[in-house]
Amino acid sequence: MSDKFEIPNEMRSMAEASFDQARQAFEKFLASAQTTASSMEDRGATVRAGAKDISAKAITFAEKNVAASLDYAQQLLHAKDLGDVMRLHSEYVQSQMKALAEQASEMGQIMSRAAMDAAKPKI
Repeated sequence: MSDKFEIPNEMRSMAEASFDQARQAFEKFLASAQTTASSMEDRGATVRAGAKDISAKAITFAEKNVAASLDYAQQLLHAKDLGDVMRLHSEYVQSQMKALAEQASEMGQIMSRAAMDAAKPKI
């Protein structure tokens, strides 16, 4: 008995096309979100610098996390055996845990700065 498994070529092609479509849809979403954020910034006083930093960072983090997930899923399509799947999963989980911890820390710093800036007396 072999622990090797094969994904049929037709299914692999269909899955790869789906990932490509998902990636393209996400890129369009990001472009739209960035355009919207930019137009809000142009409206002036209603959008504060702190909120701008937070929303820009959140979009950046979301983009990185979705890209990492899509890359992981695509790598799984090319896994040769169960050992490959387990290795890819372990690497993905470790890298995402590290990335999320770094993102949380960075977001906390940005929010703290924004709160301190908002609390400063206006001169």
